[in-house]
Amino acid sequence: MSARTKARKRALDILFSADVRGDDLAVTLAAEAKRAASEPAREASWLYAREIVDGIIDSRDEIDEQITTHSRDWKLERMPAVDRALLRIAVWEILCNDEVPTAVAIDEAVELAKEFSTDDSGAFVHGVLARVARAA
Repeated sequence: MSARTKARKRALDILFSADVRGDDLAVTLAAEAKRAASEPAREASWLYAREIVDGIIDSRDEIDEQITTHSRDWKLERMPAVDRALLRIAVWEILCNDEVPTAVAIDEAVELAKEFSTDDSGAFVHGVLARVARAA
């Protein structure tokens, strides 16, 4: 598994945790940063995970607007928390990170949705991200 895939999983954990607990994302990120300082072996995945979460914090309104616009009749609040987090990660990568090809961002999000969310989540995440990518 690549360092970026591990980083996406780590970012997913941070986003999901903050969402489910109702905590401020920056506070959850700071707590994870403190924990990460004691895990030098996982530094490569931590650096990209932090970049993702910082990027989502900085662009949250734009990211959520893209998700809402392209999710076709699904309100952001009604989506499973895992799907919401994965969509935020992938939309950030599509819109804000030129180093990640759009197809890679979509494929990674779909695979994580299949692994960690509902049976229908892979197709849902793919559909939303495909529409975001076409509009970008």
